[in-house]
Amino acid sequence: MNILFLMTDQHRVDTLGCYGNQRIRTPNIDRLAAAGTTFDRFYTPTAICTPARASLLTGHAPFRHKLLANYERNVGYMEDLPHDQFTFAGPLRDHGYALGLFGKWHVGTHRTAADFGFDGPHMPGWHNPVDHPDYLAYLAEHGLPEHVVNEPVYARTPSGIEHLMAGRLEQPVEATFEHYLATRTIQQLETYARRSVSTGAPFFLATHFFGPHLPYLLPDEYFDLHDPDEIDLPPSLVETFAGKPEVQRNYSAHWGFDTMRPETLRQLIAAYWGYVTLIDHQVGRILTALSELGLTDTTSVFFTADHGEFTGSHRLHDKGPAMYEDVYRIPGIVRVPGMPAGQVCDEFASLTDMTATILDLAGADPAPAVDSRSLLPLVRGDDVDWPRELVAEFHGHHFPYPQRMIRDERYKLVVNPESRNELYDLQADPHELQNRYEHPELAPVRSRLTRRLHHLLRERGDNFHHWMTTMYDVDTTTDANALFASTRPQRPAT
Repeated sequence: MNILFLMTDQHRVDTLGCYGNQRIRTPNIDRLAAAGTTFDRFYTPTAICTPARASLLTGHAPFRHKLLANYERNVGYMEDLPHDQFTFAGPLRDHGYALGLFGKWHVGTHRTAADFGFDGPHMPGWHNPVDHPDYLAYLAEHGLPEHVVNEPVYARTPSGIEHLMAGRLEQPVEATFEHYLATRTIQQLETYARRSVSTGAPFFLATHFFGPHLPYLLPDEYFDLHDPDEIDLPPSLVETFAGKPEVQRNYSAHWGFDTMRPETLRQLIAAYWGYVTLIDHQVGRILTALSELGLTDTTSVFFTADHGEFTGSHRLHDKGPAMYEDVYRIPGIVRVPGMPAGQVCDEFASLTDMTATILDLAGADPAPAVDSRSLLPLVRGDDVDWPRELVAEFHGHHFPYPQRMIRDERYKLVVNPESRNELYDLQADPHELQNRYEHPELAPVRSRLTRRLHHLLRERGDNFHHWMTTMYDVDTTTDANALFASTRPQRPAT
């Protein structure tokens, strides 16, 4: 089974037609969803690029693989995966797969995708590398103009620094980095198709788009696709940060949210929506090429993102130390030839689960992807026992900031050691505006989720559970005794 893996960066799930948005044009991703399984409650293990992508590569939670921060803002964490770290690339190579990756890598500082066996030009960093030699060669080959931005939109930080948020590209669509990535992917598909005919070798080919990550830089066709005056502002824009960790208010200031007028925010959201449609068009080009090469019936296709994006929700931009649905819930679509089409699956699943799924499709053992479960039973429509809760983590961005989250059918608990904890009733408060952690009527819910989170963290070996042992009633006498055994003074003999 060949595998085509399509991934975006910082992509809100509510910008896709297959997830309910009827105003944004995403016909190609919607068509993929209609042919496969859409996971409605699909989450990132952590809402930041490098740790999330490392979890996809390894099938390990961030606390386990220990690549905890983007290198551009690294504050002392590891900067590369250990050389003995398991990744899915090794077993796929052992099973005869050709491996290709075009686009964003962002899994460490020194080790590149080629170090793990992937074909394709190395593209580090968090944004479109418009000075990359291969991109410039592509522009020159096709007589296309280089990257120039006009009409920039900025936000201003408390220190006076300006964040570039969006702008108009003075390029045709064919010159955009997104079109370039799709073109290179199609060329590699053609190479792998020829190789498969001659050798029978299957392939794993990934396209990792850098968008729709900030800044939203688009050609006219997509920059003007949506009228800002017709954009509805997010309901959580009424956020006051009352009863929330103070870091959220600080992060809002860091992104200069209050320096932007409502019409500017509408313009940003319109551009973000246009960016999603630009990427959808490139996804369509790749899927069309797959069909024209006769590979549709022998190729499984994945579509997902590393994490979400605030885009003004909760008066925030980008991502950061706030475990809201806006940045943790992501798209998750899997199409496997011969398996049911048009399914919507409401089980909790994670980006990390795609690792075991890839291994399963390749006939490799998924067991080393220890924090991952193959999604194939759900894709087949099997009646399978599946967890009814989800755990996520965060370790910091710009500064260390540890958080853990548990989400079940209705409630979400976030543990913040530096500040106040958070508890949200997602049924009564879907936009997570009211922190109900201290509300007495939810004390049983708070206790149940705290104990369950502690149990799951301890079970998986996440040492964050030690903090919870000492601070909360988690009913773990054995755990507490073990924690303090090494520091308890010995009584003198009598």
